Amino acid sequence: MNNMRYQVPQFIEVESKIFGPLTLKQFIYLVGGAGILFLLYIVLPIWLVFLLGLPVAVFSLAIAFYKINNQPFIKVAENAVKYLSSARLYLWKKTQSKPAPKKELEKPAQIYIPKITKSKLKDLAWSLDIQEKIK
Repeated sequence: MNNMRYQVPQFIEVESKIFGPLTLKQFIYLVGGAGILFLLYIVLPIWLVFLLGLPVAVFSLAIAFYKINNQPFIKVAENAVKYLSSARLYLWKKTQSKPAPKKELEKPAQIYIPKITKSKLKDLAWSLDIQEKIK
């Protein structure tokens, strides 16, 4: 038998940097966003370019660089669109359950709450004021 050793590739999930610090996907997302901004600049007045271009620029930057729970933003956006556009069926099935055996209701313990009259309240306030002055 021939003992051949093969080198197993490492870090296969890391994309290669092709355009400086950018991967090919990041570069394409940024160029696409810049192209849309350029078309808006040619077609629309400048105030409308700023109004509509800001969301385009933010979305383009987000899909190029932003990650949510270590997932690219484009996957999160794709999953959100799939979820919102798909039909959802919620089923509720009523089950017959045995009624719980009735327990005799115990009378709640009665709590004694003393009534405070004006004179008792004044005496209490006076005693608290005196204790504060002593300390």
